[in-house]
Amino acid sequence: MITISAFAWVPDFARGQVRDLRVRWALEEAGLAYEARLLEQGDQDTEAYRTLQPFGQVPVYQEGDLTLFETGAIVLYIGERSEALLPANAARRAKASQWVIAALNSVEPYVAAFALLDLFYAGEEWAKLRRPGAQELMHKRLAGLSKALGDEDYLDGEGFTAGDLIMSTVLRILPEETARYGNLEAYVQRCTARPAFRRALDAQLGDFRPD
Repeated sequence: MITISAFAWVPDFARGQVRDLRVRWALEEAGLAYEARLLEQGDQDTEAYRTLQPFGQVPVYQEGDLTLFETGAIVLYIGERSEALLPANAARRAKASQWVIAALNSVEPYVAAFALLDLFYAGEEWAKLRRPGAQELMHKRLAGLSKALGDEDYLDGEGFTAGDLIMSTVLRILPEETARYGNLEAYVQRCTARPAFRRALDAQLGDFRPD
């Protein structure tokens, strides 16, 4: 049985955003059953968990003797078992992997940097000074992505892949910023309308312990 780690509780603003959602979604697309191992506060800092995930994050993917961390690596591994995520065509598989890496390396760091200013440091003077620059850098990335997507439904121009799964979850972090680009807003709506996403989101939200 596949097991993924997830948090038993997070603040309201983080619900539906914790990164185990990406792995849950990939497993739903691939039609693979899994169980969630829920972590209570502090469990992520234990020596036993840090042995599995050096940075104390979620998710950790476990299946038999295999243990993986980092959502990009996990989603690509799941994709090896599902043409819904990594197509059989070699060129399309390469493009899917390209967009997974682009989402995590070229877009998410800028989105996350801006989001952190408002979520955790909104009252700090240095954050107020940093915010315009961080927003500008983020929008340069979003504008580039918008141009690359153009009028296509999905990033490779042919169909949904693991690249779209990861990219759309990145764009969900700040929907009000993504909404400045009509094609990106429609793209996120298109990706998250998939039944596999709805099942994954419902599963994550259902696992959170009530406040």
